[in-house]
Amino acid sequence: RYGLPACWRMIYLNRKLRMKSIVVVCGLVIGILIWLSRGSNSTKTDFTRLLNGTGYKEIYNEITALKERVGQLERQNKIYPDVKFLNYKDRKRILISGGAGFVGSHLVDRLMLEGHEVTVVDNFFTGRKRNVEHWIGHENFELMNHDIVNPLFIEVDQIYHLASPASPPNYMYNPVKTIKTNTLGTNNMLGLTKRVRGRLLMASTSEVYGDPEVHPQPEEYWGNVNPIGPRACYDEGKRVSETMCYAYAKQDGVEVRVARIFNTFGPRMHMNDGRVVSNFILQALQGQNITVYGSGEQTRSFQYVSDLVDGLIRLMNSNYSQPINIGNPEEHTIMDFATIIKDLVGGSSKIVNKPAMQDDPKKRKPDITKAKKYLQWSPQVPMMEGIRKTIDYFRNELKRTRHSQRNIQLPD
Repeated sequence: RYGLPACWRMIYLNRKLRMKSIVVVCGLVIGILIWLSRGSNSTKTDFTRLLNGTGYKEIYNEITALKERVGQLERQNKIYPDVKFLNYKDRKRILISGGAGFVGSHLVDRLMLEGHEVTVVDNFFTGRKRNVEHWIGHENFELMNHDIVNPLFIEVDQIYHLASPASPPNYMYNPVKTIKTNTLGTNNMLGLTKRVRGRLLMASTSEVYGDPEVHPQPEEYWGNVNPIGPRACYDEGKRVSETMCYAYAKQDGVEVRVARIFNTFGPRMHMNDGRVVSNFILQALQGQNITVYGSGEQTRSFQYVSDLVDGLIRLMNSNYSQPINIGNPEEHTIMDFATIIKDLVGGSSKIVNKPAMQDDPKKRKPDITKAKKYLQWSPQVPMMEGIRKTIDYFRNELKRTRHSQRNIQLPD
């Protein structure tokens, strides 16, 4: 009657009619959107086409690509080293404190390959997750970020207690923490062993002999340790750990094994741990001067890490419960090591002498008579072969420029 312009004028002037019109229009829009969302695939495709040219096409393509990528990741299966299958009677539940460290990670490899269930506990002070990353996700493996200074409640059959800084720069960095790890931490691990009625192997050290006056060092030697020197936090901490182990054994019948570990080297050593072999290799690879503290006439006996792991496992599963030396009786001077590594690496590095470190032992050589007799163990890897493998590891480590360039040493 009034024509379209008059209708718009009437709606504009009448407030109630205007509100009703807005409601009707909104309802129509919502209805159309619902109809489109419930439509067929072809309708959805048409709706997507309507968005072309407004920036939504790129978003749609990106979402599609991301969905495809997620699908690919879900379809991928991580490839693990092939492990032996053990039934429940033979398979052990094994806890390794400090299992993400240098020695601990190699021990993890051996026990996993043998088919056992392995739980690693580490606070990552010196350990690194990438040392064991090739096992993460495996049904027999578990990694826990935990400091053993605090109690731990878990069900296990065996405990390898390796947790402690082991190189002078690391344990001198926080001597109080080192003492706590070797006293409170050891007490917690022994308490756990007592509760589960399991067996604990404590990784002691040749440092319990201090600067020895007996050479080579048998297990009966009580040592010559400075109780207030810069190395005392580690030396005396390990001596107290041994005392605690045998106190639990005597008082509560806890099964304990104590390994006095001598100098060890191999892949996965921390680059800045300050030990002799890693220092010499890194300095030679980078063309720096090879620093020898003191005259260089101090002697050391170095074993390759796989030999140590073999000795630890043999000791854990043996009936021998007294402290036992695990080391290589082949003795060399520090200057000999510097010369050997310089020749193997090559380059223009020079060997220079610096003042001797306080309380640095002048001689170190294990008497492994008991290891041969009770464990049928002796080192098998020639020193030169082990040094070459370690040099290759550090050379690859220095080549890394991106996080994606992994230098993972998979188990043999």
